[in-house]
Amino acid sequence: MAKCKMCGKSPSFGHNVSFSKRRTNRMWRPNLQKTTVLNGEGKPEQIRVCTQCMRTMYKAR
Repeated sequence: MAKCKMCGKSPSFGHNVSFSKRRTNRMWRPNLQKTTVLNGEGKPEQIRVCTQCMRTMYKAR
């Protein structure tokens, strides 16, 4: 569900490292936004896209 439709970016996992070097689990989620694009038939379709892909789409437009 939390995956970019354009680039496939999805959540990644790692650790928070405190000052005392204790490690706790942590998750980075992509910044997904719903946007409307035209599909191959020219019909509008709502997709979830990360903000980096959205920036690229607007630049190409």
